[in-house]
Amino acid sequence: MTISTASASHRFLIIADGQFGPLTSKTANSCIRYFPERIVGVFDRDQAGKTVQDVLGFGGTIPVVGDFERGLALGRGATAVLVGIAPMGGKLPPEWRGWLRHAIERGLEIWSGLHTFIADDPELGPLAKAKGVRILDARKPPPDLPIADGRAAEVDAYVILAVGSDCNVGKMTAMLQLRDQLVRRGHKTSFVATGQTGIFIEGWGIAVDAVVADFLAGAAEQLVLRGADGNDIVLVEGQGSLIHPGYSGVTLGLLHGCCPDALILCHQATRDYIGDYHGREPWVPIPPYRELIEIHERAAAPVHPTKVIGICLNTFDMDEATAREAIAAAGAETGLPATDPVRFDPSPLAEAILAAVREGKQRLVRRD
Repeated sequence: MTISTASASHRFLIIADGQFGPLTSKTANSCIRYFPERIVGVFDRDQAGKTVQDVLGFGGTIPVVGDFERGLALGRGATAVLVGIAPMGGKLPPEWRGWLRHAIERGLEIWSGLHTFIADDPELGPLAKAKGVRILDARKPPPDLPIADGRAAEVDAYVILAVGSDCNVGKMTAMLQLRDQLVRRGHKTSFVATGQTGIFIEGWGIAVDAVVADFLAGAAEQLVLRGADGNDIVLVEGQGSLIHPGYSGVTLGLLHGCCPDALILCHQATRDYIGDYHGREPWVPIPPYRELIEIHERAAAPVHPTKVIGICLNTFDMDEATAREAIAAAGAETGLPATDPVRFDPSPLAEAILAAVREGKQRLVRRD
């Protein structure tokens, strides 16, 4: 999916009703982090009266409101509504219909990453068509995706995939931070979005968790081929986790479809178990770093051997001293560069990537 360049001028009201928080509104939080100047407000009745800074610890004075109509009128007025949370099962909650209907009637675009495609809704879809309003269902996969055949391994660019100990540990954010760092250093680097939030931020990509399983690796392959065009380094957003009981399939599809030359392992330093699994008590322990590294490298090896070259920690819920201790411990345990690229300097991981790229080029020269 590619978002038209005209969309870059949109001003968004984000819907995050009842779930706006550091861990419960990933899409909202990331959009606030990467294009705050385009957010007029966040709609959440539970946090109304606060700013996003109050709730997230970043984002400044963007207001949180408890009235949808008021939210649309904030600032110079919203021109689009962005769904910033993922309700259970990714389905459209009945209460949201009135809000979205009102927005469409006013001519506002709807940007959604729900598994329920709003454009296919029997009420909202025809209304949007009649009003000439676009509904952007970011999770809708493109047609005619191929079955992967290993072409991602043939690109000249160096391909790096983020993998994680769990969902929602910072895989997308890590790659965006590293992309920005590498571009600032003068390296031709692309970020490949594999989920709806990354698509909203970057303007193109495929939400691979909505792709039929047989074509998931093929979708990843297509993304790498596009990301490699004109670039020397390709950073692929990771999804799920190989040890997650519900989402391991999408992780493996990415791992085999991307044929990455290297991996960045992401982990939330305070998390010991796979996060709350649809209301059940956590029951899958997260292994030590070395075991996680072995799991990912062994899973990739039959298709395209790769290695973990750095550790990205999410330390948002730790004080600075404890966070630095956790980073030092991860580095000592693995012998690899480690950092929190949002909170601290991303240079250790950027340097690891550049060293891996140089080593890869030297291997090619020796082989030739």
